[in-house]
Amino acid sequence: MKDIIRGVKEFQTCGFAERKALFKELANSQHPNILFITCSDSRIDPNLLTNTNPGDLFICRNAGNIIPPHTNETGGMTASIEYAVALLGVKHIIVCGHSDCGALKGALNPEALNDLPHVKEWIGHCRSATEIVKAKHGCLGAEQLDEVIQENVVMQMHHLRTHPAVATKLALEQVQLHGWVYNIKKGTVSAYSESQKGFISVEEAYTEWPEE
Repeated sequence: MKDIIRGVKEFQTCGFAERKALFKELANSQHPNILFITCSDSRIDPNLLTNTNPGDLFICRNAGNIIPPHTNETGGMTASIEYAVALLGVKHIIVCGHSDCGALKGALNPEALNDLPHVKEWIGHCRSATEIVKAKHGCLGAEQLDEVIQENVVMQMHHLRTHPAVATKLALEQVQLHGWVYNIKKGTVSAYSESQKGFISVEEAYTEWPEE
């Protein structure tokens, strides 16, 4: 905790002072353009990864960057998605998975999570991803982890489409979905390509991205 307290003090004397005008602008309102859904993993910093400032991203984090399909039962993810899309009016939703994901390792062997019942139930939202990869290879093991991580991002994008606020904005072409996977060791990001039905480098995926 000493490092954390020291960091707070340094922020107050340096970081805050350097961006005082920005924080004054953000003090009473926010207008993020992007809903960034990613894993709780400590190795991921969305603002660092995207080189963005406070106020640019509305961030939702949980184990496995999971988005449960919409139901009438309110949950933290459901409420946050509805708020970001319907009220804040974000234009883009990014679902960002990452390499070496512990949640997806658990999905490969759910029996190992018997002593963690809540974790096991939560990881159940990744089952479609593991079943698809298992059907492709006839087996499921650690060597399929990277593929499961990618497939999970695609599945969570499908889950997003079941949320009424998202479905409405998609129908009106007022929001776009993006699937990313961040490689921690290499610092690279790959993006899902609908046309290629797979992941390609983010540079290739957004080569002709229009200016907004």
